[in-house]
Amino acid sequence: MSSPISIDRFLRLRDDGKPALVFASHLANWEMPALAAASHGLDAAALYRGPSIDQVDRIVREIRQANMGILVPTTLDAPVKLAKLLERGVHVGMLVDQYHSRGIEVTMFGRKTRANSMLARLAHHIPCPIHGVRVIRLPNHRFRIDLTDEIEPVRDADGTIDQIATTQKITNVIEGWVREYPEQWLWMHRRWR
Repeated sequence: MSSPISIDRFLRLRDDGKPALVFASHLANWEMPALAAASHGLDAAALYRGPSIDQVDRIVREIRQANMGILVPTTLDAPVKLAKLLERGVHVGMLVDQYHSRGIEVTMFGRKTRANSMLARLAHHIPCPIHGVRVIRLPNHRFRIDLTDEIEPVRDADGTIDQIATTQKITNVIEGWVREYPEQWLWMHRRWR
């Protein structure tokens, strides 16, 4: 179930002929957007962290890829693979609420933490729209998927994407989602260190 506004945004995103970067967080069932995108014809890829056991990773990938589009593991060459997919017009999705030890410093809930700036770096190199997607758990085993309108990256005086400020802007969106539904944010790792 999605609102008419989110459905309209999704259809425009699917049919506009452009690639896009789509971010999500660990809210409710965060794998549902990839399932919905694939089932409704969106040419999409998702960055994912695979299980550390190779055989399990292979099985999980086979199961997911049949229903989720292209899966790109979080390896050292993932940014290059994602950039090539964007250049081909694919919509690239990723979870961005994890702590990233080599990331840039952002503020979340008034505390400093580190976030991966890959989405902002990709937007800098491959100009394309940025959207956020979240899943909200509803009563009676139902879910709602919300897609934001395009989120403009922050630019410096020269018009270049400011990767730090853009990553902070995305972090602010996620913080707003968590504030709205704190009980639905599943985070068991140390976000602040």
